[in-house]
Amino acid sequence: KQITMKTKNILIVLLILGLLFAIAYFVRTNSTSSIQYDTSSPFISGIQKTSVVTGTVIPEDEVDIKPQLNGIIDNILVEEGDIVENGQLIAIIKVVPDERSVYAARAQVTAAKLTVENGERQFKRAEELFQKDIISQQDYEDAELSFNSAKENLLAAENDLEILRKGSVAGSSTANTNIRATVSGTILEIPVKLGDQVIAANNFNEGTSVAIIADLNKMIFEGQVDEAEVGKLELGQSLIVNMAAIPEKEFDAKLKFVAPKGTEEGGAVQFKIEADLTLDEDTFIRAGYSANGSLVVEDKQEIMVIAEALLQFDNRTQQPYVEVEVSDQNFERRDITIGLSDGIKVEVLSGVSMEDKIKIWNKTEPLKIEPEESAFDQFRED
Repeated sequence: KQITMKTKNILIVLLILGLLFAIAYFVRTNSTSSIQYDTSSPFISGIQKTSVVTGTVIPEDEVDIKPQLNGIIDNILVEEGDIVENGQLIAIIKVVPDERSVYAARAQVTAAKLTVENGERQFKRAEELFQKDIISQQDYEDAELSFNSAKENLLAAENDLEILRKGSVAGSSTANTNIRATVSGTILEIPVKLGDQVIAANNFNEGTSVAIIADLNKMIFEGQVDEAEVGKLELGQSLIVNMAAIPEKEFDAKLKFVAPKGTEEGGAVQFKIEADLTLDEDTFIRAGYSANGSLVVEDKQEIMVIAEALLQFDNRTQQPYVEVEVSDQNFERRDITIGLSDGIKVEVLSGVSMEDKIKIWNKTEPLKIEPEESAFDQFRED
């Protein structure tokens, strides 16, 4: 009986020890991370920080062709997209004279005729008196001058009346009713149509545009840059321009203009920039293509960098830090100072050395997903 009790006590002790061992093993097993972290070391590289500017591709110069007289479009001789030469006839307008102006011009013609008739009588009288030596030669020449001046005034008044009624003087080599191209280029737009009334440019009105002409061989990229980056730009700086209409090609450009004054858009101050675009003969570019210009705002070479994915940030201070391996799978926190970043690499100014092994903290174990049993398999098992 004593032996039986002793054996029973031994068994109880062994059972308790086994249970304690199992608990300790379970705790130890669960306290050890199942993830083996890889490490990465800093390396020497370069970082370029680029800025993408949204804009459009437009001609360097656009010329508005305006009429010299008020009138109505009588004929249009070109179409949008046509290439024209300087001086080429674009359109013809029909003059619609103002009745008040025509009446005033007619009155001037009538008055000029009366002056001519009176001057002619006085000249004939002076001529007779001069032949009889009654008046001097000076008086005779004065009468002749007055008569000739009256005839010139009559001619001018008749020309003014004809210009008002027809737009030009008979026999003139150029007619004001003919609208001609003032530069060579491509017709971008014809904002008028037959029958439209047009107005000549004057001190109170900029006039009606009959056509817009531009040279499509001289194109520029125009965009807007934020005030935070405009101070880093330099004239002559290179840009890479991508156009949505020609996605397979990139075009070089040179920055030629940065606006001295910004405009506020959406709460941010934007500055206009312009860059000369380098074109090739195989690609036809239309005015108004939307485009993106990529330019380098900061460039550093031969600097110590790490992958930006290695960075962690303090929950309270938001300061960056990394975890450096001090022994096998044991890591300690290191606060670091960072500099330029391009979103993939980041410059490290202090906190780690080239020999440090930095924890790749965001690595996770691959998930093991069992394939789901299909409805067909379940039916077959049933």
